Amino acid sequence: MTADISVAIDRGGTFCDVIAQVEGHEPIVFKLLSEDPSNYPDAPTEAIRRVLEKVEGKSIPVGQKLDGSRIASCRIGTTVATNALLQHKGERFAFITTKGFKDVCTIGDQSRPELFNLKIRKPRPLHSAVIEVDERIVPADYDLNPSPYDKQVLAAESEARPDDLVRTVSGDYIRILRRPDAADVRTKLEALRADGYTSLAVCFLHAYLYPAHENLVADIAKEVGFEFITTSARTSPSIKFLNRSTSTCSEAYLYPVIKRYVEGFTDGFQNLPRRVDFMCSDGGLKTATRFRGNEALVSGPAGGVVGIARSCYDPDEGTPVIGFDMGGTSTDVSRYDGKYDYLSETSIAGQTITVPMLNIATVAAGGGSILFARNGLLAVGPESAGAHPGPACYRKGGPLTVTDANLFLGRLVLSSFPSIFGPNANEPLDLEIVQKKMAEITADFNQQTNQSLTSEQVALGFLDIANETMSRPIRNATEARGFAPENHHLVSFGGAGGQHACDIADKLGIQRILIHKWSSLLSASGIAQADLQHEVLEPFGSKLDGEALSHVDRRLAILKQEVASQLQSQGALSDSLVYDQSLVLRYFGTNTDLTISQPADGKSYARVFEAEHLREFGFSMGRDIVVESIKVRGTGSSVTKVEEVSAFKDLAARGQASTTAPKETKQVYINGSWQETGIFRLDDVPRGSKINGPALVIDDTQTIFVSPSFHANILTSHILLEKNSAKAEKESAEGHASTLSSSLALAASSSATVDPILLSVFAHRFMAIAEQMGTTLQRTSISTSIKERLDFSCAIFSPEGTLVANAPHIPIHLGSMQFAIQAQHRHWAGKVQLGDVFLTNHPQWGGTHLPDLTVVTPVFIDGAIAFYVASRGHHTDIGGKGITSMAPETKELWEEGLNVPTMKIVSAGEFLEDEVRAAFNKAGDFPGCSPTRRIADNISDLKAQTAANQRGITLLGKLCDEATLPVVHKYMNSIQDNAELAVRSFFKNLVASHPEPFEAVDHLDDGTAMQVRISIDPETGSATYDFSGSGPQMWGNYNCPISICHSAIIYTIRCLVDVEIPLNEGCLKPVDIKVPEGSVLNPTPKVAICGSTLASQRVIDVILRAFGKHAASQGCANSFGWGMGGKDPLTGEIVKGWNYGESIGGGVGASENYHGEHSTHVHSTNTRQTDAEVIEKRTAVLVRSYGIRRGSGGVGKWRGGDGITREIQARIPLKFSILSDRRVYRPYGMAGGGPGQSGANYAFVYNDKNVLERVNLGGKAVMNLKEGEYIQINTPGGGAYGSIE
Repeated sequence: MTADISVAIDRGGTFCDVIAQVEGHEPIVFKLLSEDPSNYPDAPTEAIRRVLEKVEGKSIPVGQKLDGSRIASCRIGTTVATNALLQHKGERFAFITTKGFKDVCTIGDQSRPELFNLKIRKPRPLHSAVIEVDERIVPADYDLNPSPYDKQVLAAESEARPDDLVRTVSGDYIRILRRPDAADVRTKLEALRADGYTSLAVCFLHAYLYPAHENLVADIAKEVGFEFITTSARTSPSIKFLNRSTSTCSEAYLYPVIKRYVEGFTDGFQNLPRRVDFMCSDGGLKTATRFRGNEALVSGPAGGVVGIARSCYDPDEGTPVIGFDMGGTSTDVSRYDGKYDYLSETSIAGQTITVPMLNIATVAAGGGSILFARNGLLAVGPESAGAHPGPACYRKGGPLTVTDANLFLGRLVLSSFPSIFGPNANEPLDLEIVQKKMAEITADFNQQTNQSLTSEQVALGFLDIANETMSRPIRNATEARGFAPENHHLVSFGGAGGQHACDIADKLGIQRILIHKWSSLLSASGIAQADLQHEVLEPFGSKLDGEALSHVDRRLAILKQEVASQLQSQGALSDSLVYDQSLVLRYFGTNTDLTISQPADGKSYARVFEAEHLREFGFSMGRDIVVESIKVRGTGSSVTKVEEVSAFKDLAARGQASTTAPKETKQVYINGSWQETGIFRLDDVPRGSKINGPALVIDDTQTIFVSPSFHANILTSHILLEKNSAKAEKESAEGHASTLSSSLALAASSSATVDPILLSVFAHRFMAIAEQMGTTLQRTSISTSIKERLDFSCAIFSPEGTLVANAPHIPIHLGSMQFAIQAQHRHWAGKVQLGDVFLTNHPQWGGTHLPDLTVVTPVFIDGAIAFYVASRGHHTDIGGKGITSMAPETKELWEEGLNVPTMKIVSAGEFLEDEVRAAFNKAGDFPGCSPTRRIADNISDLKAQTAANQRGITLLGKLCDEATLPVVHKYMNSIQDNAELAVRSFFKNLVASHPEPFEAVDHLDDGTAMQVRISIDPETGSATYDFSGSGPQMWGNYNCPISICHSAIIYTIRCLVDVEIPLNEGCLKPVDIKVPEGSVLNPTPKVAICGSTLASQRVIDVILRAFGKHAASQGCANSFGWGMGGKDPLTGEIVKGWNYGESIGGGVGASENYHGEHSTHVHSTNTRQTDAEVIEKRTAVLVRSYGIRRGSGGVGKWRGGDGITREIQARIPLKFSILSDRRVYRPYGMAGGGPGQSGANYAFVYNDKNVLERVNLGGKAVMNLKEGEYIQINTPGGGAYGSIE
């Protein structure tokens, strides 16, 4: 029998899309429900049954085994793995890991997913059981070593002691501290098998460098009878223990599910198709027998990226394309410029997965996103109506959604939808209920804003906000990476994309939109056109030099052969094989990797890397380049490819197009009025026709809204929407266009009245700018503190220095930065020129503590300061007495390092590096103080902060170009007014149920009181926070600048309000803060304050205690650090050195109906924990253990969360420091709940008999450790809520 059928299937979350190609016939294209158990057990099998029925012209009963003989190729993208992960329906498995790290997947990176949710809930680990194996390896050298070990010496030692020191494939050396005991491993595995486990995940520290220990466990597991064995070195051979652990666990969790699904699918055939391939997350195909778990996770969206690449990108025309895939609950965004853009890791359902994936950004905005009116602003999502109940128009009692707004405004044609809605799935869409609900939400919004808007205006406002939300990831995929969005074509696909494409393009300045004939099935189309792919990655870890390159070339050749063998064994044609050989490179001392393909033009890897780094991040560095890993990706085809006709060539070949008139029209609300709009049934429109907007173009699967400023070219395989520039300019001048840009221009010519819809849009724009600043800072920074731990914030300020928008990065920066900007504004008034940038960190000038360096840039519009932008980042080393900038021993401010009330670091665009270096060096001039050990990192991060500010300046300039400066200022002030009204409303509601003042007191470990009395005026909604009972400033460093109180208040208000409100200066307008000068919360300039950000946790504790709703969380951030070098206290000599600092999470306080989360950062901070492998690769320590401090949470009806136990061992003589609190006063319980355990810090040091003994360090200590000695940090647990009955 001739195999003449090729089927491509994309099984999505709601629909299963099918494209079947039959030789000599038109394609068969249809959709069916992904799940319909009453009619069929499996959607892809049912799809093939329907195709065979149609092709063969005979009935095939559901459930009958299929004859796939005529099917030459069956390709499937599936959500089976994604659904299993989201619904927690994967395989039961056990996790095997290094002793001391059984909680690695539970703790995660210790950050909390929602910054202002006091009921913190982190994703749960996937494994059902965990056992530890006593094994350990560690890199022989460390990156920051001022005197790197001689590799020849290491080679000689390796030859003499091969069991202790091993040379890896990359040429680096690892020390084997403990090998696993095979008998012990066997006993533990046999116990797991006896308990019914058949699946195993194995991840040991540094196994990506030396997998022998994992392989030993895997071999024993096979002998014991485990069916599924997943090791991290094979699953994810790259550095970062946490990510490798979660990736290995997800593979163990998902692979059995995938394997059974594939087997079930193939069992549905009496004769299999000639080929069955599955789509992978990297955009390539794998034969069914080699399809794995992790690579199945985003196979459908990956098909969409391949679809836009193959069907909408023209290599001759050369314009990059942006994929815009708008579905029901979310929107996916991608970019293609002739090469696929890959990610090495992503996060799905809270699990970080390290596997090659196409770079697809997802935002929670789609057709089903729910519409809200709250606090005088319109909001869209992120909540979704889902498929059930779905939008209001589905007749199942659902809420108003984006789809309903489109229907209400006439952008959907009722007659084009089948009658499949309602409880019995036999009714049409319900416009009447949408009209009713839209009238209700409009009335509510008018009451909130004292306006008289029409329902149409409100509905259009909702769409504008949805479009703004969906534009954000596109800007991040382009502007934030050095690409101009207007220099792209937009490719719209997905069921809802066509309704929004023109408006999205207008927001981004894009002139052309491509919509493929199968745009609602483009993922299936991409799957049909995908190639077989295979990638091999091998860790390397050496400096890029001649010696390394010769080794790289040899390894690349070997890996290439491996890739070729894998592809050919899957049926790839030899002459179709194409290879991409690349190095993953980074600058020494940084974590920013770039994958650089083998240069074809004779250029060096280094030159290409430096050029890419400059484009992507805006700067290059005079540092060594490190080869992190090497990889080879191969593609090959099992069939001859058929190239798609380019839309641009098709358009050019047709010449002048004739304009087509509509056969029917309907009323659509456009540009402030209902307009008669043409309806065009795509099948009835001749190819080569032109349709002028406004128009609705519909087919069986989608509706495309052509806005008035666009026209549509109907081509063979595409609809090409082009901006009609002359028409757009005319409409803009008349104030008619519906784009954001034109709406803002219209606002510029309107009265002084604030449009509440535009207010909502401006709130999004301001926050988006602050977020893009943060993205730029994270990408361009060098230090671990900013890049990995994310200890930074970025914000926009008014020309007077009041806060407009603060991207919510680190809560302690909320509200406090504006004091620094206002101080700079006052000092430099009349002396600032374009291109000036200022640095400040002094507590009397608005600083929090000295390590938080704030870079401030004035924004000039038309020659005058129109705004300020600022970025604040934590620098681990700024000099001073401590081994890190968080020095426990400091008593006075001069001891804490760099101390700058104000200084210019950029003058008229020129970075003043000599002056900056001099300022840092000055910190070492004081008795017992050292200058910074990391001056190169300090300077690089200051430049990154300056670059982040420049991003904000550029985006604010664009906004002012669109709307004019007076309008931007008007809405800037109105956003602050809106926040003020929201806070006043909160206080009024609060005092209505509790008219008495709220009072509380708590104590720092030295006995210093922190006391607050909160009085609320029920008439005005204003509040007085009186801290008069707080103790005096201390001879120590837990003193808090007054800006800390402002941050603590704005943070607690936002948490207690528990809805989105703008975070700006308006939040504090209703608040009068009274803090006595010279107290611990308002110290004089003399005293030390580096512990203020830790002490801020206690300020938040006392405020929350006053409100009485939540037990105390850990009340600390446990600032821990180590290093070497600096100024010798005896000789004054500067010794080369380095340092590292971190903060450690703890237990979360409980509340009504909530058990506190374990081992998490709370309140003031939300920094991530640096990965154990990264720490050991960079610094000379061994992370002995990192786990949950079980039993440390308070006991009560609702238990407090447990803290963390962390042990760090010195591998060479090092200086350690710990700055912490809650070592005396325990975290309080609430409503009868017990307190959490206090923290405890211990050193384990050798006595005169060379035996380790424990020493209590107290809360604040500095200690020099010898090799082999270690420190143990036990962080506090959270308090409980409610007594046990």
